[in-house]
Amino acid sequence: MAELYAPAAQDTGVKARVQRFGGYLAGMVMPNIAAFIAWGLITALFFEKGWLPNEKFAALIDPMSHVLLPVLIGYTGGRMVHAQRGAVVGAVATMGLVVGSEAPMFFGAMIVGPLTAYVLKLVDGLTADRIRPGFEMLVDNFAAGIVAALSALAGVLAIGPVMRVFTEAAGDGVRFLVQHHLLPAAAVLIEPAKVLFLNNAINHGVLGPLGIAESSDNGKSILFMLETNPGPGFGILLAYLLFGPRSLRPSVPAAMAIQFLGGIHEIYFPYVLMKPSMVLAAVCGGGAGILTFMVTGAGLVATPSPGSIFAYLAETPRGDYFGVLAGVVVAAGVSFVVGSLLLGFGRLAGDEEGM
Repeated sequence: MAELYAPAAQDTGVKARVQRFGGYLAGMVMPNIAAFIAWGLITALFFEKGWLPNEKFAALIDPMSHVLLPVLIGYTGGRMVHAQRGAVVGAVATMGLVVGSEAPMFFGAMIVGPLTAYVLKLVDGLTADRIRPGFEMLVDNFAAGIVAALSALAGVLAIGPVMRVFTEAAGDGVRFLVQHHLLPAAAVLIEPAKVLFLNNAINHGVLGPLGIAESSDNGKSILFMLETNPGPGFGILLAYLLFGPRSLRPSVPAAMAIQFLGGIHEIYFPYVLMKPSMVLAAVCGGGAGILTFMVTGAGLVATPSPGSIFAYLAETPRGDYFGVLAGVVVAAGVSFVVGSLLLGFGRLAGDEEGM
């Protein structure tokens, strides 16, 4: 699956390595994009602040984001490394992360799934041609089961806590910029962290509590808009729609609707991962949006969750609609222009060119 999304880089420099790495990450997510769309639709429709709130249907949201999606990513990553055997152990190992962390472990699944499959591949290499006839299936299954079990235990005891430390470090960086009044520069940390699926940790773990404290004093806070702005993601998807690879364009309109209207930002992260330089478009768009919010004095009364344009309008205090909408539009426009430049305005849009 990886070759579908990995860049067709011809050199071995740092840029090519980064592109290949981003393509590999995207290769774990893009085959499962239908699951992300399904989760996005259910969230947008049946969340308590969604279009058709329904408590029974909304019970699907957390299990899908905490269990189903990470396991699918771990399964796909394992399959990319060691075929079906790697897929199975990658899925089992990901369950260790699910149990070992309270936050959705998308990025962790991208690490542990392929890593566990690679370990099994090494084990299979050691046992190949050393098994007596008739015992192949027994040895192969037990070897895979032992590797999967040990990896799952490691996920609960070690990898999950390590990923929490990584998440907290990203949050501390954002907190430093916020406390030192360097809000536009916060996009330099927020946007790359978002595409690694750390958006909820940063928003609800750092910006949300700080914003609540500020809102209680001033009646609104700009901090609620630093991570949740739907503008940067919409601009990136629009650039892909007009100038991206032709094979991807049919999937973009649905992603745009779910991201902008439904507020499910995770839907555009794979599009950035497949061409890592596109994170620059997200950073520029996010920074421009934050600067616009600051200049206009805009703020929200609470966290717009999910980050939908409808949630934005619902949480906007009277008199701030112009500033809020201006920040979203400016962010979308800047990310679209930068993203279009990075995509070469369609010059590399042929399917054979890749990204």
